Amino acid sequence: MRGSPIHVNEVTVRYGSVLALDGATLEVQPGSVCGLIGMNGSGKSTLFKTIMGLVRPDSGTVRIGGDSPAEARKKGLIGYVPQSEDVDWSFPISVREVVMTGRYGQMGFTRRARRQDRDAVDEALARVELTALADRQIGRLSGGQRKRAFVARGIAQGATTLLLDEPFAGVDKRSEATITRLLRELAAGGATILVSTHDFHALPALADEAILLMRRVLMRGTPAEVLRPEHLALAFGVAPDTVREAIEARDGGPEGEAS
Repeated sequence: MRGSPIHVNEVTVRYGSVLALDGATLEVQPGSVCGLIGMNGSGKSTLFKTIMGLVRPDSGTVRIGGDSPAEARKKGLIGYVPQSEDVDWSFPISVREVVMTGRYGQMGFTRRARRQDRDAVDEALARVELTALADRQIGRLSGGQRKRAFVARGIAQGATTLLLDEPFAGVDKRSEATITRLLRELAAGGATILVSTHDFHALPALADEAILLMRRVLMRGTPAEVLRPEHLALAFGVAPDTVREAIEARDGGPEGEAS
């Protein structure tokens, strides 16, 4: 099923005296992965919550195709992979049960799982390579496995628009590669995918385009364009040489080789 475009038009959000988003405007089309980057406090999580309909903007509009965020969520069109700190990992629920929550909107009031629900969950678990861990308590997974479980929830839900908030934070390389592969496959199938990330190294392989956010959209383009030090400096408030040095130090030297 083809996803719906995300349209954010002149959205402003305030938390009391704090301006979280200031006239943010962006569009994400079906069949693509869009990376959202910016420093802490740039409004990335607020933008996600506004697109989800969890935060109401002070001004501006958000549409998922022709639907409001609330309508899109009610139809099960939006899947969300939260940051780790937003989840109670001690809750006594298994990986399979987490993924099954993606089916709740299709089960009716009783939430009694049918054959098609169980099949959808099994297929989603297989796609994220967690079948063997399906009955393990969710908090007993590694960081990467936890992220993959929430991606599986979106797959089982049948969501055609996916929002992922820092999916690579604290994950192992295998999970990073698995999540990247899955998102590319889902986009190729027509899904609309928006990913917030601080992992600049992973962005070129993951995303078709990138958006640089500092309460409003400063720039959008290919990952290579947006990740140029002089552009990152706009959002992070430092000199381009400082950004360049930080990137080189992270990647192991000027040529990106381990020292």
